[in-house]
Amino acid sequence: MERFGPVTPEKREVLLRQLEGHAAVLEAQSAVVKTVVKLVGPAVVHIAAGVTEQSVPMQGGRSFREEAGSGVVVRIDDRNYVLTNRHVIDGATPQKINITLADGRPLQPTKVWADVETDVAVMAVDAPGLVAAELGEDTPPEIGDFVLAMGSPFGLSRSVTFGIISAKGRRDLQLGNSGLVLQDFLQTDAAINPGNSGGPLINLRGQVIGINTAIASNSGGSEGIGFAIPIHMFMFTARQLVAHGKVRRAYLGVTLDREFDAQRASALGLPGPFGALVMEVRGNSPAANSGLKSGDVILQFNGVTVEDDAHLVNIVKLTEVGSRVSLVVLRDRSPQAITLHLAEWTGQ
Repeated sequence: MERFGPVTPEKREVLLRQLEGHAAVLEAQSAVVKTVVKLVGPAVVHIAAGVTEQSVPMQGGRSFREEAGSGVVVRIDDRNYVLTNRHVIDGATPQKINITLADGRPLQPTKVWADVETDVAVMAVDAPGLVAAELGEDTPPEIGDFVLAMGSPFGLSRSVTFGIISAKGRRDLQLGNSGLVLQDFLQTDAAINPGNSGGPLINLRGQVIGINTAIASNSGGSEGIGFAIPIHMFMFTARQLVAHGKVRRAYLGVTLDREFDAQRASALGLPGPFGALVMEVRGNSPAANSGLKSGDVILQFNGVTVEDDAHLVNIVKLTEVGSRVSLVVLRDRSPQAITLHLAEWTGQ
């Protein structure tokens, strides 16, 4: 074991000069992080939502609890809005939602929209001098990219953590009774804790690439596995809520085989278990009108390789109603091109 003894003044001077050179390299790198924080920080908000809920039957009446979370100011059609998760404000009226800006000013939303399937909430806000964050919708993140998470973990507003994108395309997460069914999460090891929900995940160019939403944890705190909704997915829903007051979902009109695996894929002539196997085509649907058949394997949707049935459902529901899309399907061990027009799902 190395022992630390006295250091001569001459040796200390040498060490100090070495340290200055090494520190300069790291300081140049950390300057990027500090600049991102200064750029995006003014757009990040703290949210406290007062929720009135029914008490247990033997107590009667109603009780009051407060949810805390985060949000970020963005621009949609030249107006300011705060993005957050639906579960942060679920059950609260606009009058019970208190937003605290980065400069400490209190604010309440003038209107609120939310969508259960994506856990998206959008709040219209009006105040002078609001700063909106830049969105990275055209900058797809890659595994290994450095990212920052900003928000209010455990109510500690203006907190910043640092990490990387650990994985992409996380689906089928068990998130309790949240109702969130459209999942395509980014996974990050940047520390995310209760209270970070609704806050931004940011790349090193100062662009919001996701909205922090959930964690995988045995303790209830950060264990290095956090999940964020990709910003392009979040904004697709947010813009529809603002424009229409609801989300218009497209559909194909097919039933997919959830048991489609490597063995069945191989039997159909595929090199691996990718794509979505069509079990049934409903009449008078976009799929039926395009000529899709039972037994087809949908390999591509508008140039995107289909990973599995859940991936296809996500892609379809995040495509504009009325869009003309191209499919590549495997039929009788041969790829075929199909074009169809997506219709709106009415729930029937």
